[in-house]
Amino acid sequence: MTSPFVRRQRLAMELRTLREQRGITADELSKLIFRSRTTISKLENARCRPDLGDISNILTALGASREDVEKIFEIARQATARGWWDAYGDTMGARQRMYANIESGASSIREYHQTALPGLLQCPEYHWALIDLDKIEGSTINYVPEQSVEARQRRQQTVFRTGGPRFEVIVDEFVLKRLAVPRPVMVTQLRHMVRLVTHEPRFTVLVLPLDAQVPPGRLPASAYTIYSFPDPEDPQLVVAETSNCLVHTTLDEVTGYERLHDRLREAALPALESLSLLTDTADRLNEQAGP
Repeated sequence: MTSPFVRRQRLAMELRTLREQRGITADELSKLIFRSRTTISKLENARCRPDLGDISNILTALGASREDVEKIFEIARQATARGWWDAYGDTMGARQRMYANIESGASSIREYHQTALPGLLQCPEYHWALIDLDKIEGSTINYVPEQSVEARQRRQQTVFRTGGPRFEVIVDEFVLKRLAVPRPVMVTQLRHMVRLVTHEPRFTVLVLPLDAQVPPGRLPASAYTIYSFPDPEDPQLVVAETSNCLVHTTLDEVTGYERLHDRLREAALPALESLSLLTDTADRLNEQAGP
């Protein structure tokens, strides 16, 4: 399916461009359709599920051509769609729900992680261990654990489906050295990742060595994900895993992350060496864990 989240971004861009081409301010447009200035702002910043009646009135007020009406109204219709994640609400976690929405229409996903292994490649045991860690650390649990684990598996099914997106993840070796979960869980997780990547050519896992040099020398401040989509007119997105989970949509922002990802890829171990390191780490941890 097409991601409703992404379609809202595209709709916002189309509406704002059309209004500016007509030389009409947001205040003037709001008066023409008898709606508040806030309504226009939310639509043009992709902050709400669009009302199709409002979209129709806006297109009429702006004198949109028949071609633009058909194109923009179809985008708006797709932006109102609901996915399986909506049934979970906040029980799966608001952040994970957003990821599920965006992933549903992606053609390519590129990630970097420096404190935990990627959610899309996590086995249930590892996910549960991270939930236990949240509880121990006294973190706010703004999700239902059982629902979060179940939803994570639904996300994986979406991405792993036949014809799903290409997936490349760069993992900092730090994650393999300083364990956040018990050794047996990490062994299970690493072997799970190796199996997935070995049997699915669309998936690539690269390990960034601790001593890697990344010109100009600065590593990312947080984990991030770069999403690309089949429709070239849909904007690429970057989600940076900060406390507020920043979503970047401007060309300059996305291009900056793409260049950063390219530098990290060049500094990382090749794919086969990365898989060997994951396998060797799992074997070593298994020996240390004992019988």
